[in-house]
Amino acid sequence: MTADTITAADIRINARWLIPIEPSGIVLEHQAVIIQGSRIAAVLPTEVADREFRTRETIDLPHHVVMPGLINMHGHAAMSLFRGMADDLPLMTWLNDHIWPAESRFISEQFIADGTQLAMAEMLRTGTTTFSDMYFFPETVAQMAHDTGMRAQICFPLLDFPTVWGSGPEEYLSKGEALIDAWKGNDYIMPAIGPHAPYTVSDGPLQKAVALSEKTGARIQIHLHETEFEVADAVEKMGKRPTERLAELGVLGPRTQCVHMTQVSDPDIALLSETGAHVIHCPESNLKLASGLCPAYKLMSRGVNVAIGTDGAASNNDLDLFGEIHTAAMVAKVVANDAAAFSAHEALQGATLNGAKALGRDHELGSLVAGKLADIIAVDLSDPFTQPVYDPASHLVYSNHSRAVSHSWIHGVPQVQDGKLTRIDVPDLMLRVKDWAKQIRQQQAD
Repeated sequence: MTADTITAADIRINARWLIPIEPSGIVLEHQAVIIQGSRIAAVLPTEVADREFRTRETIDLPHHVVMPGLINMHGHAAMSLFRGMADDLPLMTWLNDHIWPAESRFISEQFIADGTQLAMAEMLRTGTTTFSDMYFFPETVAQMAHDTGMRAQICFPLLDFPTVWGSGPEEYLSKGEALIDAWKGNDYIMPAIGPHAPYTVSDGPLQKAVALSEKTGARIQIHLHETEFEVADAVEKMGKRPTERLAELGVLGPRTQCVHMTQVSDPDIALLSETGAHVIHCPESNLKLASGLCPAYKLMSRGVNVAIGTDGAASNNDLDLFGEIHTAAMVAKVVANDAAAFSAHEALQGATLNGAKALGRDHELGSLVAGKLADIIAVDLSDPFTQPVYDPASHLVYSNHSRAVSHSWIHGVPQVQDGKLTRIDVPDLMLRVKDWAKQIRQQQAD
């Protein structure tokens, strides 16, 4: 070996185990991930890396599994400040009597900034490197994510009625298009269109959302078929299921992300499959609100891409995507009446590569492949609750405690080192959270 055959790189991660996601269903042992700048330069056996690369920094992880960062495909980040405020209630009671009144009282740019930072701290510590957000003041969320160095799809809200962020559909769409223009081509921030739901957005604004998506390439994310009441009410009032209406309006398509989908018929699945629309599965929120169960495995078997999200911490009550993966795998088996349904590897793919597909970025996110962006996490499997290790993929889905995430890199930049956040001042954040909690408690008491 001569000096001119050795390649210089920035970071080398030596992993006891590695789950690349691509190829699917495999676990590799004693692997090295080489990072050059913001991208993965190589994934190769450690003994080969010894011969071919020299790096300025080497991280040895002898008890860890290394894998792509998790992609949380649906949430309302700033609602972390409402965590535990209104529990054990059905969806519409929860929304009408508790969440919407609290939002009208507290939502502001500062609330959104602080709540989003709290959410990002939790997501980073539990393995998420990319998240999708649908909430008010999306320009604030985008800036917060960018400044922290998290990757995010930012869905601006679209509703028929006024809110703190806009007077109605025209203003939402105007502000949303400005958001899309402001972040065009950014590696971190992906603006998207967020019509809230079929029952809160009428045909005209939905058609304008489709036109804006076609004009800009922005994704559309919409809550859809979340409850039995939603579907039954739509059939009674419009004579058709929401999926049918959205298909007729041109909303369903390969840029569309349908969140929840707990009430799914065979014709619904056919429409999703034919249009190439994606489903975002949020099992824990659906369970907690008694909304229903998404037939994730049946959807996948019909060729529908199923990604995973947590929903907001006000209805989950956490943003722990490893916990969501665990629940998704368990629920899928019961719904399918098949213990082999939604295997550990399929569940991990749902929270990585499938999310990247829904974002239209699977060419650069969602798996550990040379040339892709270096969004990487490491999970320590040395603790008693993950011993012995026969299959790391099984442990990540069925046994893992998410706080075993020890390291995280986004765009090649360290975000978590030895379990500690590198870009968020946690003590300062906790002071702001404490102040918001005091205000919210006072409002509840009045």
